[in-house]
Amino acid sequence: MSSGDQSGWASQYGPWAVVAGGSEGVGAEFAQLLATAGVNLVLIARAPAPLRHTADRCRALGVQVQELAMDLARPDAAAHVAAATSEREVGLLIYNAGANTHSAEFLDGDLAAFERVLDLNVRTPLGLVHHFGSPMRLRRRGGLLLVGSLAGYLGSARQSVYGGAKAFSRIYAEGLWLELRAANVHVLELVLGVTRTPAMRRAGLNFDIPGMRVSDPADVAREGLEALPHGPVHVITAHAGNPALRATSDRSAAVLAAHRTMQLLLNSTPHESDAPPAG
Repeated sequence: MSSGDQSGWASQYGPWAVVAGGSEGVGAEFAQLLATAGVNLVLIARAPAPLRHTADRCRALGVQVQELAMDLARPDAAAHVAAATSEREVGLLIYNAGANTHSAEFLDGDLAAFERVLDLNVRTPLGLVHHFGSPMRLRRRGGLLLVGSLAGYLGSARQSVYGGAKAFSRIYAEGLWLELRAANVHVLELVLGVTRTPAMRRAGLNFDIPGMRVSDPADVAREGLEALPHGPVHVITAHAGNPALRATSDRSAAVLAAHRTMQLLLNSTPHESDAPPAG
């Protein structure tokens, strides 16, 4: 299947696709593209109202849509999804639900809340990949797309656990890609930078920093599906020049520079410890 060949999506990734985090933003755009290509959908998200809105938009395109309103950070999330989709032949899993649900400096934060970050970003996607990936390997077709983040390339204050989880996801995807190449199961870690999603708007991010590259959800989803056959890792084009991707020599300077940019993005007041090291 060639890059951008939507006519082949149903045969490689159908008849059903599971989109975790499929109610709005990038997830909703994934859903619309797949529905346009004739792929039926299982959409998962916490909030029922936006989930129903996206599901109805996709049904209008002529496909079947199953809605699962649930929290993917719950310990039994993967088992619950598996049971709810037991009658579906799923050829594509898109895990777009990872987020930093507990933004705090590690020693000041709540350990149980940090464990929920790991549940959402590590344990649940591993469970879903294991469940849906096994029959894909037997059928010798399918796709596994994990939405990652530039946060996984450099440590960041208040995102130490989240960034570590995203670094894990990227390395995990590379190994999974190696293991499933011969089975014609496509694996991709799609690395996002700052993206103009409803969730990021609700978080109050400052998108107007001079020089800040901001992606559009529709562009991200389209680029991600086009890159899926060519894994294992693809950084969204708008962010492919980010210095974090090449920060290998002076890590302290790179981490501090990225931290100062993050403070601007979050509209936070810099701390004196954010200053560059002397000398």
